[in-house]
Amino acid sequence: MISTSTDRVPAWMLAGVAMLSVQLGAAVSVALFDEIGVAGTAWLRISLGALGFVAIARPRYWTWSWRQLRAPVLLGVVSAGMTLSFLAAIDLLPLGTAVAIEFLGPLTVAALHSRSRRALAWPALALMGVVLLTEPWLGTPSVPGIAFAAVSGVCWGLYIVITQHVGDRFAGVDGLAISLPVAAVVTAVVGLPQAWGHITPSVLLVGLAAAALLPVIPWTLELYALRRLTKAAFGTLMALEPAIALAIGALVLHQKPASLQLLGIACVVLAGVAAERTGLRQDELPDFETRGA
Repeated sequence: MISTSTDRVPAWMLAGVAMLSVQLGAAVSVALFDEIGVAGTAWLRISLGALGFVAIARPRYWTWSWRQLRAPVLLGVVSAGMTLSFLAAIDLLPLGTAVAIEFLGPLTVAALHSRSRRALAWPALALMGVVLLTEPWLGTPSVPGIAFAAVSGVCWGLYIVITQHVGDRFAGVDGLAISLPVAAVVTAVVGLPQAWGHITPSVLLVGLAAAALLPVIPWTLELYALRRLTKAAFGTLMALEPAIALAIGALVLHQKPASLQLLGIACVVLAGVAAERTGLRQDELPDFETRGA
């Protein structure tokens, strides 16, 4: 079951703190690009996060069958793809623009899982806000950056669906203690060669901060939020993330928003709040396949 302390916190607040942590983690990660590269940053961040989850959960991997492990292993592969492509996108695009494009993944999940035509109004409003945030009619943004953001969006949509499945079937953060080491192995294929020989004490310190901000804090909170929200509500609530990214980009990376982008923020905030208020899950959660260590 969900811990009583987490159960007292509204699901929208868990998701909101997770989104803020994600964008702060992205901003901190930019500082590592020149030192260990984009892929190296992804590998270091996920590897440190994996060590944290393993230390917390102390998972006994041998007690699970392959059938039970398939979903968290797949989540690890998807998480690796989402992280690598997103970091590549923000290396080429402003943070707010990259996240707005990436949000098309959760938006698709929200639309596909909406239970009525009326419920589709909130993903539609969120999409309008994202268009205002990205202002696609201006300039000539990086095509590779857009492609990386789109790939990250696909992975993000899959991440939402699989995370809810894993959260329903594994106690605490056991599912993440399985998926994160898998993600670390996948990102090591391209990230370890970039980072090798460049991990200084200062890089490791920044990497620890980045890992705490993403994945440790947000992926844990998202796991708990998805135990209580429908995929449609959670996907629409993620519309707040482009707005948060725009704010972080302005405050931390000095990427100033335009007036239409501020209107876009208002649209996605309204859509996210409305979706959360009407999107609590009514189904009974299945028994966990494990009770943890």
